[in-house]
Formats: sequence, C-alpha cells, structure tokens
Amino acid sequence: MGKGFYISRSAGRVAFLLVVAAAATIVALSIIYAQEKSKNLATNGGGGVGATTAPAPTPALMSSNDSWDQYRLPDTLRPEFYNLTMWPRLQMDQNGMYIFTGSSSVVFTCMKETDLILIHSNKLNLTTFDGHLARLTTVGSATGPAIEATWLQLETQYLVVQLSGMLTVGQSYQLYTEFQGELADDLGGFYRSEYVEDGVKKVVATTQMQATDARKAFPCFDEPAMKAIFHITLIHEPGTVALSNGMDKETVNTTIEGTKVTVTKFEPTKRMSTYLLAFIVCDFAYVSAPEDSDNVLIRIWARRKAIEKGQGEYAHNVTGRILKFYESYFNVTYPLSKSDQVALPDFNAGAMENWGLVTYRETALLYDPHISSNGNKERVLTVISHELAHMWFGNLVTLRWWNDLWLNEGFASYVEYLGANHAEPTWNMKDTIVLNDVHRVFAIDALASSHPLSSSEDEIKMPNDISQLFDTISYSKGASVLRMLSEFLSEPVFVQGLSAYLNQFAYSNTVYKDLWNHLQKAVDSTPSLSLPHSVNDIMNRWILQMGFPVVTIDTRTGGLSQNHFLLDSESVVDRPSEFNYEWYIPITWKKAGAEQEPFWLLQKTDSYSPLAATGNEWVLANVNVTGYYRVNYDSDNWERLLTQLNSDHQLIPVINRAQIVDDAFNLARAKIINITLALRTTVYLSEEREFMPWESAIDNLNYFFLMFDRSEVYGPMQAYFKKLVTPLLSYFQRTTLNWTRVSSSHADQYNQVNAIWLACKTGVESCQALTKGWFKQWMQDPANNPIHPNLRTTVYCSAIAAGGAEEWEFGWEMFKNASIASEADKLRYALACTKQPWLLNRYLEYTLDPTKIRKQDATSTIVYVARNVVGQTLAWDFLRERWEYIFTQYGSSSFSFASLISGVTKRFSSKFELQQLQQFMKDNENVGFGSGALALEQSVASTTANLKWLAENKEPVLNWFISQSK
Repeated sequence: MGKGFYISRSAGRVAFLLVVAAAATIVALSIIYAQEKSKNLATNGGGGVGATTAPAPTPALMSSNDSWDQYRLPDTLRPEFYNLTMWPRLQMDQNGMYIFTGSSSVVFTCMKETDLILIHSNKLNLTTFDGHLARLTTVGSATGPAIEATWLQLETQYLVVQLSGMLTVGQSYQLYTEFQGELADDLGGFYRSEYVEDGVKKVVATTQMQATDARKAFPCFDEPAMKAIFHITLIHEPGTVALSNGMDKETVNTTIEGTKVTVTKFEPTKRMSTYLLAFIVCDFAYVSAPEDSDNVLIRIWARRKAIEKGQGEYAHNVTGRILKFYESYFNVTYPLSKSDQVALPDFNAGAMENWGLVTYRETALLYDPHISSNGNKERVLTVISHELAHMWFGNLVTLRWWNDLWLNEGFASYVEYLGANHAEPTWNMKDTIVLNDVHRVFAIDALASSHPLSSSEDEIKMPNDISQLFDTISYSKGASVLRMLSEFLSEPVFVQGLSAYLNQFAYSNTVYKDLWNHLQKAVDSTPSLSLPHSVNDIMNRWILQMGFPVVTIDTRTGGLSQNHFLLDSESVVDRPSEFNYEWYIPITWKKAGAEQEPFWLLQKTDSYSPLAATGNEWVLANVNVTGYYRVNYDSDNWERLLTQLNSDHQLIPVINRAQIVDDAFNLARAKIINITLALRTTVYLSEEREFMPWESAIDNLNYFFLMFDRSEVYGPMQAYFKKLVTPLLSYFQRTTLNWTRVSSSHADQYNQVNAIWLACKTGVESCQALTKGWFKQWMQDPANNPIHPNLRTTVYCSAIAAGGAEEWEFGWEMFKNASIASEADKLRYALACTKQPWLLNRYLEYTLDPTKIRKQDATSTIVYVARNVVGQTLAWDFLRERWEYIFTQYGSSSFSFASLISGVTKRFSSKFELQQLQQFMKDNENVGFGSGALALEQSVASTTANLKWLAENKEPVLNWFISQSK
C-alpha cells in the first residue's frame, strides 16, 4: 500500500526523472574517473597527492551571504535523484594509502529563488572544472546561471557554489562533481575493514553513513528530509562482490585506464535519506535458500569461512519470519525485492538499517551453535529484529530532523521484542524489555543532567549534537514510553494508528506529532476506549520533559502523589518544563493478588479509595511494569509485600518481583526509603529460582560492589551474597546433573550463568574450583574446549582472575585464534579480569594498536579494564594521559564514545575522584569531548550522587550485612 500511494501521487514526476537518470548514468560512467589523469584537485582537509586548493572567494562574495555558516541546509533546493559512481581501491597506493575515486551528479529542483547552492562535502578532494569545484547544467532546454565561485566551508562541511544569477523556481538542475577520498579505517563514511583468511590479508570497502557521514563519501544534501532516488554504479576488482541497496542489474568486465575491472550497476533505490545509503566491495560469500518467498530475496553475507561453517544459517532462518511478522503487524508490505544482511569484521555500531543492505558487527549476525552462547543467539535475534523494524519505521517513513531520533530508535527498540517473540515464541522475549530497557534507562533518566526524548530542532545543529542523541534515552526510554502507550491504548488500537501513519507518510518525513495524530484517530474510532486527555496531551508530558515520576501510594488512606524522581534529591534541575514535571500516569494495580480496574493519576496529588488496604492485604502498582514510573508505598504496605515475598513469593508476578527489588534499591539511593528496607527485599532470594528477580537484584548489587569493593564493607557484604547465592548454585548443579546438561528454559540458562558468576565472585570454593578446573582442562587440550558456550564468559573471567600470566597468555592466544567474533568477545572481556596490574597495563596499551584490538572494540576494552577494581585507576590514568589521541580517533562522532566516559568513571565515589573529573574537564576544554560531552556531565552528576550516598549509607549498610552473618 505504501508503494502504491507513492507512485499514484508522483507518477508523472518519477517517470520523467527515471528517463533523465538513465541518461545521466551513461554520462557518469563515461568519465570513469578522470582523477586517474593529471587533474588539479582541491583539498578539503584530507589532502591527496597532487592536490591543490581551489581559488578562494573574494571578500565581497564571502560577505554577501552567511548561509554557509549555518549547520542546516536552507529550504531553497530539493534533490530528486543522484547518479553515483564509486571506485574503491583495495590495494595500497604508492603513498601507502587506500583511496576511492568517484563522480556524482545530483538533479535537484529549485523550490525558492536563490543564487547559492550549498551541498555537504567533508574530507574529499574535489576535481576542478575551469577553476571551480563543480559543474552546473540545466535539465531541459532552459539556460541557467553560471558558476561564479566555489569553495569549501570546512566548519559547516559544505561545498559552496555561488552563482552569477538566480535559479528559477520549479526548474531542475544537475550539479556534477568528481572526487577522491581516503578509504580509511575510521569506521565512518566510505571506509575499509580488514581481516585475514587462510593467511591472506583481505580488505573490504564498506559504508557507515549515519548520521552525517554520507558527505565523507560523496557531495550530497546530507539531511534526513532531503530524500532522493539513488542510481549506484560500483567499479571493483574482478573476482570481488559489489553490493548496494538495490539489486545488481548489470555486471560488465572491462578495462579502464589499463586496469581490468568489473562494473556493477544497481537498480535505483526507493526515495530515501542519504544516511541509509550503503555500498560494499568484498570477497564475501552468502547463504540463501530457494524457499525465500513473497518475492523477497534474503541473503546473509560474511567472510567465506564463516559462511562455510554455517554461521549465517540462524540469521537467515529468522529473517524471513520477522519480515513476514512486520508486514502483518504494520499492514504494509516490505517494499524492496531483497534483504541483504552483511557481517563486517570492523563496524563501530551494533548494526545499521541501510535499506536493503543492513550491516552488522559479526557478533550481531553470526551464530555457531557449537561455539556461541544462548546470549549470543538472542543478540543475533534481537538485533536483526531491531534493524528490520527500521525498514518501515525510519526507512519508509523517516524523521524530519534528528531531534526526533527517539522516534526511529525507540520504536525499533520496542517492537524488536515483538518480532523476536514471534520468531522464538518459547523464549518469552516480551518480558525482558523491563530488564534491558526500562530498568536500564531509569538509571540515566533519574539524573538532573538527563534530557527529554524530543528536543527542539534549534537545540540539535552540529554533528556532535546529533551523535549525542544516540544514547540510552533515545533507545530505551523511547521503547519504554511507546510500550506504555501501546498498553493503555491496547495493541489493536496502537497498531491501527501505526498502519495509517506508515501508509500516509510512506517515502516522506514526519515529526512526532504526526504519529500522535494518527493514534488519536484510531482512539476516536474505538468507542470502547476512553482516555482522560488526547494522545498528544498525554504523551507530550513523557517526551518533552526529561525524567519520570515516582508514584507514592498510601494504602492507609488511598492517597496518591507523584514527584519527579531524582537519584540525587538535592541536585538542581535547570531545564524548565512547561508541564512542571508532572505527568498523566496510567496506574495498573493488584490487591492481594487480584488485578484491579486501572485508573489515571492526572495531578500532583489525588486519592482513590479502593487503594486503601486492611489486614494482610497488600497493594502492588504498575503491574508487569507497563508504566514508565517507579512506585513507593507507605511503610505498612512495604512490610506486607516483604512478608508475602518471604512466605510465598510466587503470588507476586515474576516481573513485579524484579520491580520490587529495583524500585526499593533506587528509592533508597534517592533517600526516599531506608537502605535497609531495600536490602531486605533480597532476603527471599535464597528461595527464588526465576531469572528476572535475580537479574534485577544483581544489577542493583553491582552498585554495591562498585561502591564498597575498596572499603571495609566488602567482606561482610561478600559473605551475605555468598550465603544468598549458594542455594541457587546447588539448584543448578542438581538440575543440570552436575553441570553435564543444559537447562531447557531460555531464562534458566541465563540464571545458571548468574549463579556461577555470583558464587565465584563471592568466593564459593566449589564454584572457583569448578571454573579453574574447566579452564585448566582447556589449557591442556586447546583443541577441545570443555566449557559450555553459555558459561564461557563467566568461566573465562573467573579463571583468569584467579590465575596469573600463564592463564592470561593462554587466553590471549585463544582470543587471537578465535574463529567467530562472539567467542573472541568473551575472551576479550575475560582478559580484563586479571588481578595483575602489569597485564592490565599491557592490555590497555593494546587498545592503541588496531592489529591487536580492533578499533571497533577499543573503547569497550578500556571500559572492561575499568570494571575490574584493580584496573579502575589504571584505566582512568590511561584515559587522561592519552585523551587527545583517543578523542581524535573516536570522539568526534563515535556512538560508543559516551559509554567510554561513563564506563571508566562508574566507580567514582570520593571527593578526590570528583575533583579529578572536574580537573579533567578543565584540562581538556581545548581538545573537546565531542559526542561524550553529555556523558561527562552525567558522570559528574553520578559521582556527586555516589559521594553523598556513601556518606549517608556506609555505616548502616555495614551494620546490616554484619547482622545477617549472625
């Protein structure tokens, strides 16, 4: 339906453009890179051999218009289609560089009269034509103005084309450029990935355009609203494979400038944004199958050895199921003829939803049932489900500007659980969003330095502003509030609105209000559904103000209240809110086990008489944590809930058992309840066998490890946790027949890992002997690993922590020789577990050498070292000493850079560490913090909160742990 709507609306214009596109493709191919000839090149900061600088504009020209100093494109031009030809060189040139050359002709329509063309270009050497960096022609017989001057505006990343006269409104023009760039290993734009197969080094030319790196590959109107059709041609070495968004339609072997090459042309893309463009040249193989139905070709691409070993089979099996689910869920047909998914050895993000050519880290796409764990399998499933959701929500309908990034990522982060649940119905995937997203984002959104889901467009201008939005708030809070919305609307109404939204805005751009409007129409057409306010009024309170509420229920009176929840109650919130940090809150609840009629809390305080409880009745709010809020109770109700947990915990739903623990610990951190009350919620865990409550407890107890593993509290705390986990360890030892079988339940497999991890960490002798014995057995026979894949991360870490240089060196060798990335990742994590400072320092140095630790893994490896109490100071010193280098490599746009800062400072809890952090900010003001600037502010806020929490809670916590040992 979406495709049909688009064609019916624009049939005449599209037909005309396709005719022009065909002719322009021939023109583009005919040049076949005149860069190879002796031409003057103009440098944009990269500087190729033989490059010269284009003539600078005259002062009069420069002062006549300041549009090139703005980071947003003016609304004067609209691109229609590109003809893009790229030729990556997979061999190093005489200057020791890998390069690509290319040409691009973009046809655009003038929407408003202007004498200026601004088009993004960054780090490209542009060929000059008669002294200018581009060539302009008019489409059709009309004549147009001449180019008067061109130059590169480095700060705003523009190629500026000043014209001698005005462009005509409604007229189409073609801007032609030729360029050369470096096929660098910087993981952005058009870049290279390297790997070794059968002793031979191989190079992959690949892309990562999101958010603002398409301009590093070719000059383009690089904003999401500037959608266009792309006609792609790739020139590549014979024997290599060329891939792009569309299907290849013609492949020709020929000779260009004395070099034998293959020229591959692709079908034109759908109308789409530049950040979704992708092209790859590689030596990969793929897995497909004749049963691929519905005329959609599904292929999983990877290194040949990986495909030969069947590591793409699982991804292929679930992709078709998930695509069909989304077609049914959205009631919109998948609009492309193929779905290629590619596992890349070097990839900075987890995956990227390029339309028709989705790219992944190897760990997110490849699965080997003999080597990979249950968790690896789930990651492959959920990442595929997330990226395929984007084919509709993000690709077919795209945000107008990056300030609404949450709409793309939050939506995909929510429905990924639905797609995964459909593909693996026995895994109960829908529930895990509470642990993976809701609880996770609560920790960030409870800081005064958090930010709203949706900002004004004016707040998000520069590339660094955009990169900072790829954070937990956009993904996990977005998912959480959309899940809440689906719950109080009901899924049928939610899906009805989504389908109408996707169909109306197919191939175009939207703002979040467009979604609210379509959901409201679905509500209005459902007489049985009554809301207290419009969807717009309800949801704007959740997306336009940061944070979330804590709802306090007094079961003695039935009174309710809501307050903005802050981990540090004394922190100052300096971001104003038109809603005064009040929310419209859907309350679901139970009384003594029976579910009650839901209601809304619409003001700061209210009363609801059914909440009043008598006798042993307990009240439990936010059933299954469908609402994005925490819950506090009067002391009597807390005691009744604790009594129920300790007497018969199964009367409380499993998700809410996890919620009680998480809410209690965070309410205690915020000084709303006593810390000993929170600790008491864990006592019943000696009888608990379910994964979700244990995972919730461990997540919160990890905070205690971070705060106390350098103090006298650690000993009594460790003794308590040891006593708590021993029954769980014994349970799994018994049910797995002394570790010889695997639990049938997906969740039990995870909880088995929790049992071994916590038992070994707290010094349970039988656990430590078990892990050391398994690892020793492997060291004696490296070809036969006796450790089950589910347990390897935990066992490797425990054994390396207990061992010395011999265990570490063995782990390093196994890491280097790992045949699948997921196994390498387990070992890379475990190598940071050693207690030997000299080994940790050496490991940190390895992160600077991409031949040892890939660039994509450098930041997370540093964070792994910082998690180790021995490595904390080493990692912090390493980060400070090499900040300028690390920032240059990763800071300007890396999505993982924020996690580096927050990860290394997570344990900070003293005045000295706070002073160091503040001094670090001052010392590096000139260097900058790039996409990690917000994370640095949040680290200061977290450290301040930790400092206060320790001062107030250290003594009562110590006393409580001591009391439990009696």
